[in-house]
Amino acid sequence: MFSKFLPYCTTGKVVQGFGRGSKSLGIPTANLPEDVVDALPKEFGTGIYYGWALLEKSIYKMVMSIGWNPFYKNEKKSMEVHLIHEFPSDFYGETIKIIITGYIRPEKDFTSVDNLIKEIQNDIEIAKKKLDEPKMCEYKSHSFFEQ
Repeated sequence: MFSKFLPYCTTGKVVQGFGRGSKSLGIPTANLPEDVVDALPKEFGTGIYYGWALLEKSIYKMVMSIGWNPFYKNEKKSMEVHLIHEFPSDFYGETIKIIITGYIRPEKDFTSVDNLIKEIQNDIEIAKKKLDEPKMCEYKSHSFFEQ
């Protein structure tokens, strides 16, 4: 189901999200604007994905959530990208380019914040391993990042 849309390339300016990623979860995210979310193909499933992101002339591994965040009961669909890198400050307003290369799991609800954090940490580890695979490493030099 998901492979027919992957790899999927998109770009947007980083916007302020709900403030939960770094504050309550300790896992900061770069949120994409509504028009980028709305441009996803209608059949593009919600869930947790991985891939590559270009930000400020550097390419990083990323894991991202596309969907409604059932634990927080969002009323708007979102795309939240966690770059697997430590940044000294926020980068709101910066342009981010992403290539989604794989799917990890569907989105789901959790019984506690701790369970949500554990699952996100597991998603990050899965993304790291998958993105080390030679086929996935090839995407770092994808022409999309050169445009």
